[in-house]
Amino acid sequence: MNRTTRILLGIGASVAIGAALGILIAPGEGAETRKKLMKRARKLSGTVSDGIDHGRDSLEEIKDTLQKELSKVNRKIEGIKF
Repeated sequence: MNRTTRILLGIGASVAIGAALGILIAPGEGAETRKKLMKRARKLSGTVSDGIDHGRDSLEEIKDTLQKELSKVNRKIEGIKF
């Protein structure tokens, strides 16, 4: 996972934790508080899922780049053989 993805996931988690604490501390009925928590949890789930997808895409790009570079190195090595 690259640095940007980790930062975004950290910010998203911090926002979600802060929102959950705010809801828990705020006065309100239990049912209403649970409904708000579930809504926030669903929203966070989407954010985390997006971050994971982005991370997976980044890893695929890195893998493809490394494979191409490795192929180039292998071709050069084969050309050097005696």
